[in-house]
Amino acid sequence: MSSKMRRKSKTSELPEWAVQITALRERFGINQAELARRVSCSAMTISRWERGLLQPSAEHFIQLGNLGNKTQAWFFWEMAGIQPAKMAGALSTPSNARRSAELLEKGNDRGGSAGSNKKIRTVSVPLLKAFIGAHDQPGDKRSLRTIPAADAISVPVRWCPNPDYTSLVPVKGHAMEPLIRDGDIVAVDSFQTERQNLYGQVVVAASPTQGLSLAYLRRYDTVDVLEAENRRCDPVILNKSDNWRIVGKVLWWIATTSN
Repeated sequence: MSSKMRRKSKTSELPEWAVQITALRERFGINQAELARRVSCSAMTISRWERGLLQPSAEHFIQLGNLGNKTQAWFFWEMAGIQPAKMAGALSTPSNARRSAELLEKGNDRGGSAGSNKKIRTVSVPLLKAFIGAHDQPGDKRSLRTIPAADAISVPVRWCPNPDYTSLVPVKGHAMEPLIRDGDIVAVDSFQTERQNLYGQVVVAASPTQGLSLAYLRRYDTVDVLEAENRRCDPVILNKSDNWRIVGKVLWWIATTSN
């Protein structure tokens, strides 16, 4: 048997989601470490996904869908329990977000079996009348806890470790692209604010001058830094004089457009 035939045989034995993850990564022309960085996991996890040894969580399926083109996005979102047939146009603007509630209400306990009719427990998460700036874009200067809600969306309870502290906020700006795009809606957990637990994660920070800002929180030696996905954007060094504070961790996000 030729090596080409062996590769084809091996691929045919893999779950479809494993094949699609490899196809997504190859479409971007990136290695497993870079894909891991984009979806906030380890390169070893990506390797296990692509070999069919570990199925991604619902949260990771959503992040993979956010990275994919239209066809890939719907495949991954369906694996997360979202009904892709209802996705088109549901999140074209924040005012339409209420219509996306039903997309998030179905799934199974593993969050990975498409077509399941089993309902899971949901919680109502407010969609705030505000926006978060993408690192170099000024955002709303109010506290997340004081901003009124424009609407509410029902999501599975397991997606929100602290539902009473979780809110949905649209993003404005391009500094976090292609990970998080202008107009996407992020879920922010304002209970998780301790820096030592958030290094390497996407967070929402705030300052009196910039307001709410979306960025990676990283630590270099003894210095805490906010960085954008777009490396052309200048990082922000966190110090007391600038009055920057971490106001929440980004749990997941929903893309409003397909690339």
